Amino acid sequence: MKKIIVTGGLGFIGSNLIDLLLKKNFFVINIDKATYSSNYYNVKEFKKSKKYKFIKLDIKNRKFENILFKYKPNGIFNLAAETHVDRSIDGPAEFIRSNITGVFNLLEVFKEYTKKNKKAKLVHISTDEVYGDVLKGRSKETDPYKPSSPYAASKASSDHLVYSYVRTYNLNAVITNCSNNYGPHQHPEKLIPKLIYNIINNKPLPLYGKGENSREWIFVDDHCAALFKVLQNGIKGDFYNIGSNINSSNLEIANQLINIAKKKFKLGKNVKIKFVKDRPGHDVRYALNSKKIIKEIKWKPKINLSNGMNLTFKWYLNNQKYFSSIKIKEAT
Repeated sequence: MKKIIVTGGLGFIGSNLIDLLLKKNFFVINIDKATYSSNYYNVKEFKKSKKYKFIKLDIKNRKFENILFKYKPNGIFNLAAETHVDRSIDGPAEFIRSNITGVFNLLEVFKEYTKKNKKAKLVHISTDEVYGDVLKGRSKETDPYKPSSPYAASKASSDHLVYSYVRTYNLNAVITNCSNNYGPHQHPEKLIPKLIYNIINNKPLPLYGKGENSREWIFVDDHCAALFKVLQNGIKGDFYNIGSNINSSNLEIANQLINIAKKKFKLGKNVKIKFVKDRPGHDVRYALNSKKIIKEIKWKPKINLSNGMNLTFKWYLNNQKYFSSIKIKEAT
């Protein structure tokens, strides 16, 4: 049975990716340092599986090397990262430690491991935010990085580090840059689960500025399917944009969720859009050109925004214990 390590597997995308890998009969080793954005609720269905192993560990810890040589994985998906822009503005230091120093340690360890396991591959998962504001058109893999937030800058730095190890040490690694994900298990500091939580709990729906900021949205299952394709067929040293080619403003997302909720229950009187002061350096628009992965890897998204939003709302409505498994103040 092939073995895969997923770092950050207690998180949103990581836990959904583990679900996909287990269904494909991989043995999955989940390595996570279990911070605020990690959640054991996300992996409760895997705990009894003989194909699943959880190890609490920070990727900055050199013990990570022992795990690689013990389990001898065929590949690593690196999703361990601090990801919330607002938090990076308030306190960037942890983003530098996790997203840069952590990746540096992972690369050093993986470099030693691949001396004996030359076919092992690293898939480093990054973000569309490294490209910065894209007022027109869609970002291609060859476009320059212009990150706006400490979070985006730390992810851009990690991408450069990975690529430098490919060039200098011939490391078998690829980098993916994905658009905004949504779906089950996402921490409610993010827009869509935050809005869903507030709708369910009769709270106002806060939107920065006038809600005009535009994002490209992709359902998490589509992203995970793309990552698996990249593990199989991605070319060493290549970058792959992963997106849906669908952009919506934050205001459009909020209104869509309100309409979904109206069909399920009577809305509380406090469920109203509330515009709040914009955050510093808030990018107006992100948009990716994903033609490369569609053409070369033969992947394309299958779940449209309407279906994905309905599936997402239904999951949170049916899994309200998820909210009680985190600090409620994080969800308001």
